[in-house]
Parts: sequence; C-alpha cells; structure tokens
Amino acid sequence: MTQFKKIENMFGYKDMIFYCISAILLVEQIAMSASVGPYAVFWWLVTIIFFMLPNTLVTSELGATYPEQGGIYAWVRDAFGARWGARITWLYWVNIALWVPSVFIMFSGMLSALFFPDMSLWTQISIAIFLCFLLAITNSVPLHYTKWLLLVATPMKFLIVLTIGGAGINYGLTHGFANDLSLSAAVADLSSGLAYIPVIVYGCLGLELIMSESNKIISPEKNIPKAMFISGAITAFLYIFGTVGILAAVPAGEVEIVSIFAVTLRELFGGNESGDLLVSVLGIMTLFTFFASMIAWTLGGNAAMAEAGQEKEMPSIFGILTKKHEMPIGSAIILSSTCAAMLIIYGLMAKNAEELYWTLFSFGAIIFLMPYIAMHCSFLKLRQRDANKFRPFSVPGGELSAKLFAGLCILILIVAILLFFWVPGEPIDLSYIAQVSVGLFVTLLFGEMLARKN
Repeated sequence: MTQFKKIENMFGYKDMIFYCISAILLVEQIAMSASVGPYAVFWWLVTIIFFMLPNTLVTSELGATYPEQGGIYAWVRDAFGARWGARITWLYWVNIALWVPSVFIMFSGMLSALFFPDMSLWTQISIAIFLCFLLAITNSVPLHYTKWLLLVATPMKFLIVLTIGGAGINYGLTHGFANDLSLSAAVADLSSGLAYIPVIVYGCLGLELIMSESNKIISPEKNIPKAMFISGAITAFLYIFGTVGILAAVPAGEVEIVSIFAVTLRELFGGNESGDLLVSVLGIMTLFTFFASMIAWTLGGNAAMAEAGQEKEMPSIFGILTKKHEMPIGSAIILSSTCAAMLIIYGLMAKNAEELYWTLFSFGAIIFLMPYIAMHCSFLKLRQRDANKFRPFSVPGGELSAKLFAGLCILILIVAILLFFWVPGEPIDLSYIAQVSVGLFVTLLFGEMLARKN
C-alpha cells in the first residue's frame, strides 16, 4: 500500500505529457493569438520553427542531463551560483504572481459574457480574488489530487480547441472566412504583426515547468525528452488550429481578449436551444481549463521557490512545506496573497476588465521572458563546463548546433522583450516606457534584496 501511494504521487510518462500540455497549452493564449489578426498563423509558424523547436531541444537536454529538483532554478544555480539561482527563481515566481490575476480576470470576464452580462468590474475582481485563494488550497493538498485535475483538464482543452477550430474552419468554408488567412496577405504586411511576436513567443514557453517536480518523475532521463517533444508538437498544432478557427469566424477588429471565447462560441453554435446548451457546456469547460492551467504553473513555480527557501537562498518562509505530503504551502499562500493585492491595486486604476487584463499581462510577460535568457545561458555554460558528462539526450549536430540553437533562442527572447517597449514604425510612448521601466526596476530591486538577505 505504501509503494502504491508513492507511485500515485509520482509522474509517469503519460502524466508528464498531460502536465506539460496543461502548462503550455493555454486556451486564453489562443484568444491572444487571434488578436494578432490574419498575420497570426504566419507568425506562429515562424516562431515554432525558429524558437519553439530549438527551445524544446535545449530544455530536453537540460532536463535529461540535470534532472534536479527545482528545474530552471537548479540549472541557473549550478551554472552561475546560488545568488543567480535565487534571482531567476524570484523572476519566475513573481511573474506567475502577476500572471495568475490576469487569467482569473479573463475567467471572470468570460463568466460574465456567458451568463451574467451585467456583472460589474469589482464583482469580477472579487471572483478572481476568491480563485486566487482556492489556488493556494489546491497547491497544498497531496499531488495525486491535483494531478487528476490536470489529467481531466487536458482532454478538455483538446476538445475545446478541436471543436472551436473545426467549427470555425467549417464556418469559414460555408459562409466565407471572416479574415484573409493566406500566406500572401501575411507577407504583404509583416510589420503589422511585430507587436504581437512577444505574445506568440510567450505561448511557446513552459516545457521546463515539469522539472520543478523532478523528484517526482519516474525515469526522468528517458521520459523527459520524449514527453517534451510530444507535448510541444501537440501544443503547436492545437495553437494554430484553434487560432485559425477563431479568425475564420470572427473579424479581427471584433476580437476582445476577455470575451472572445464567449463571442466565438455564440457565433458558431448559438441561436437555438441545443446550440445555447452546447455554448454553456463548452464555456464551463473552458473556465475549468483556465483554473487548471494556473494549478500547473503555480505547482511548478511554488516548488521552485520552496526549493530556494529550503536552501536558504530565499527567505525561509517560502520553504515551508505541509508536514504530511511536503507541498509548498508557504510559497502558495504568499503567491495567492500577492495575486489578490495586484488585483485590487490595478483594479483601482483600470476602467474595464479588458484594460485590467492587458495591464497585468504586459508587465508580467516582460518579467517572465527574462529567466529563459538565463536558462539558455546556463545551458551553454554547463555544456562547456561538463563537456565529458553523459547526456541521455543531447541537441543534435554537436557543439556548434547547440550554441546556434541556444543563441537563437536568447536573441528571440531579447527581441520579444524589446518589442514590449517599442515596435519599429510605431510612435515611441515615453510615458508607457517609463511606467514599465519603473515597475521592472522595483521588481528587480525587491528580488535582489531578498536574494542578498539570505
């Protein structure tokens, strides 16, 4: 019985695939991709080839060769020292604390659009705050419970994306496509999609998240690369398929991030009693996947922060675990409290849910991309330092291709961060740049204080 419970709290090969897909296949990301307009599909293909594939190769080698508890934190720590590990863990964790509120605002906005059209902004914020603390509870219960939530949510994501994608394409073929999705249309005006490259790059990240639970992975050297490649391939297909489906049915000018799924579902299926019922069922499933995605991310982020707290490289309060099942309760409570505070602070400044969503997302996304630059730099450093170490999986093509792939990922991540500040051809908004820069400075300074205090 003890052995069964031990295995039940472990990630097998299939569990890993479901976990990875649950983390990187974000249904809300399809809504953001659709906001790119008819250029989205082109930029998805470019990003998958030049970023997602190299990033998967690098992450697979790191995960198989260094299957250490803590994932990205452990890799950066081993390459550049404990303090750099603490800095990167802070950025990784605080981004999640900023991102969770934006997803839960989308949750509330979609709930409003589907069932309660007169819901006020502060009612939506209150629902989002409740979800933040429900998230802390799910991060504190035994892993086999939360694992099953992810196992249920991932097939739901498949069903939602395949349904919307298939119905949208059928709608386009029957009634005419709402947008011109041809390659020639995208190539004719490439600059129009530049502003959204960071959004698409953002959607390709997260495969490394499973490594935060590496001590719970069965045969990591063998299973990690296979699970990552299968997860990446399935996710890439579903992102493109779902984006095409939305853009086939909804004109780009009518895409609003918070309500797009409700609008698309009604456009495709509403109009009669059975259709409205299907809209409600798919809507409820979509809402559940929003919450499940945040479970996957907070489990990984809190586990990484708890590891740093246990190692005394971040304040020890982050390292507090539940006694029986060793779940990161200290980090989970702090994260959820931070999420709630962010919702209240930004809610006082925002005029509507759409504006609140973008404010939270944009600031958090810049912070989110930074740890991945450090991860790829760690890959290069560890490859050089541990040249003779056995690698169960390695980037094909030898040392030169490894450097090329990692360098390409670093370059694209830097470009994505810069595009959050300014898009070539667009006016420079000094006020926006100043606001974001101050926010970044304060975030980095606070993380530095925490890292140096320990």
